[in-house]
Amino acid sequence: MTARTLPDRPFRRDPARSFTLPARYYTSAEVHRQEKGAIFGRSWFYVGHRSQLNESGRYLTASVFDQEVLVTCDDEHGLNAFYNVCKHRGHELVQGSGKARALTCPYHAWVYGLDGSLRQARNSGQLEGFDRCDFALSEVRVEELCGFVFVNLDPDAVALAKQAPGLEEELRFYCPEIDSIGLAQRDTFAVACNWKTLVDNFLECYHCAPAHRDFVDLVDMASYRSEAKGIYSSHISNVACTADSSAYSFTPGAVEFGFAGWFLWPNLTIWIYPGDANVSVLQMLPVPGHPERCVEYQDWFCPGGRPTPQLTEAMIYQKDVLQPEDIGLCESVQKGLRSDGYNQGRFVIDKDRTVLSEHTVHHFQLMVAEALGHPVE
Repeated sequence: MTARTLPDRPFRRDPARSFTLPARYYTSAEVHRQEKGAIFGRSWFYVGHRSQLNESGRYLTASVFDQEVLVTCDDEHGLNAFYNVCKHRGHELVQGSGKARALTCPYHAWVYGLDGSLRQARNSGQLEGFDRCDFALSEVRVEELCGFVFVNLDPDAVALAKQAPGLEEELRFYCPEIDSIGLAQRDTFAVACNWKTLVDNFLECYHCAPAHRDFVDLVDMASYRSEAKGIYSSHISNVACTADSSAYSFTPGAVEFGFAGWFLWPNLTIWIYPGDANVSVLQMLPVPGHPERCVEYQDWFCPGGRPTPQLTEAMIYQKDVLQPEDIGLCESVQKGLRSDGYNQGRFVIDKDRTVLSEHTVHHFQLMVAEALGHPVE
């Protein structure tokens, strides 16, 4: 009997009685297509940080699955978000990030204001019935949380802070300097696995002792706890860790703790390492049309965007040690998900929700199933 004929075992709301989602959720082109609208078309998506949009004319772009989005800072220092497409013939307006007094399409030079209004359309003065108001850029919802900028393609989406109550307070507690941070560095990783495989991996530390020797030396595993809260989960060790760990050396910061991390639906993880003030975000982006490929962006933030020597050491550890370890694990899992000898596993859950419990992986997979409209027992 192969995985193609292995029967599905029940994915249940009770994690202690549940099997994992079937492997096809991580390999199927059809599931991948459904996720575009059901998940990424309705969820808050990280774009960047307010420090990157801190003056009039600054803009950032992002790909929400296969939809290109543009965020601008206008003359009143407000944020505006639009689909990044000219309303004339569909050319992308801008790429990457930058600063401009107006947004000029490189194809036919239609010009838009930072508020999305069409300012100029060459040779349109004699067009019968042409009204520039009909060709303003299509708006996208935009919000901030602790300075991080998010967009949502769903105009009726519930506000992010309402969906994730308590997250802002937690971030501010573990990084009291969060209002002064700026972008220090972006690291990019191409990974041969489904984006959800990477999320699953972040959400449990059952694998930490076997796979992450330095991380276990850095973090007090006995106090490590994960907790699901609405559309996010926290992953925190509140016991101060060893300052001379094999991961990197540090001097304890304003708040002494071992590690603070969060997952925010659907594809963002937030990290705060002990030591000098820092926040980083690691985002897992699906590659449209390729369910078993993913791109990860890790953005590092610190006061003024200037990392200290200690934080630089932590960034090097993350990029050169921890990320390669996790990428190797996830790419191996992805191969296993295609095996004819595998379809589902069983969540390992304990009543005390210790570091060895996989309850927050179940929390994420439950949100996936519900977003796709699949029944759950």
